[in-house]
Amino acid sequence: MDYPTELPLRAQEDVVSVRSVVRSSAVSIGLSLIDQTKVVTAASELGRNTVIHGGGGSVRIEVVQEVGRKGIRLTFEDKGPGIRDIEQALKDGYTTGNGLGLGLGGARRLCSEFTIDSTPGSGTRIMITQWTKKL
Repeated sequence: MDYPTELPLRAQEDVVSVRSVVRSSAVSIGLSLIDQTKVVTAASELGRNTVIHGGGGSVRIEVVQEVGRKGIRLTFEDKGPGIRDIEQALKDGYTTGNGLGLGLGGARRLCSEFTIDSTPGSGTRIMITQWTKKL
């Protein structure tokens, strides 16, 4: 697979495709089974959020390297309504839908790195990275 890869997120079926590509990418860089599961779970949650709350968007998948380790970096972007209060949205139990309210906060806890940038009326950009253990 060539990196970076950008995939659309317009429907639930796209989330399934993203999960598959993320898992393959995680395996290819040598992430442990636990870390593979974490990044795929986070990708699934963020992909679903992009479709449902962001009105669709895309995810960019990259393999990144630092001295002694590799990682998979995922950047989810949409042009939806944005998030008015990011701190509140990251709290467990906060939901704007019918879910349990564990999505953003859960995704943040599952990954090595998590950043979010959102402007009401302009959309949201979330970047996560899962690193292999340092060699």
